[in-house]
Amino acid sequence: MQRFGAPQKRRVKEVIVVEGRYDKISVAQAVDATIIETSGFGVFSDKEKVALLRKLAEKRGLIILTDSDRAGFLIRGRLNGMLSDANMKHAYIPDIKGRERRKPFPSSEGMIGVEGIPKDVIIMALARAGATFDGVGAQRLNERPITKADLYSSGLSGGADSATKRRKLQISLDLPAKLSANSLIDVLNILYTYDEFMRLIEEKRL
Repeated sequence: MQRFGAPQKRRVKEVIVVEGRYDKISVAQAVDATIIETSGFGVFSDKEKVALLRKLAEKRGLIILTDSDRAGFLIRGRLNGMLSDANMKHAYIPDIKGRERRKPFPSSEGMIGVEGIPKDVIIMALARAGATFDGVGAQRLNERPITKADLYSSGLSGGADSATKRRKLQISLDLPAKLSANSLIDVLNILYTYDEFMRLIEEKRL
């Protein structure tokens, strides 16, 4: 009996910006993309994250996907002002009454947020925003990506002082110091080729 795996998710070229962790999980189940959280209103005072979003916008473009409540529109509006000259698109989810499964009560406005929206609706919202589907993702075609093994071989992962080295590299590249190793790989693959990354490691002498 022939077995078939789950259908492959479509890749989105742009970086998708969402409010929180559960939104990120929901979007990641719908599409293959780099997804950045704003940590709710936390992005307003996080200059490092705003600078990172600007860099990512220059390289790949951003799609802002927030909830359709007051808080979501406030975050969207503030980001629009803070990144007014950036390559940015806006995706909107429909107003759907209800509550997310993990929450005992509906939100104050009684609508489901990004985390509770069905996958096909998320894909449709991204498409309407002008998302580039099945475009070149983290690296150009036929180009070797930067991997977790590269971080390990460079001493940026798996070692006693790896976190310190990683933080030193991130600061030197004007990237947020709090990026996890996995998030760092995503960001590095957007901003640098493999060869550029290896040259950086030699230059920084980590």
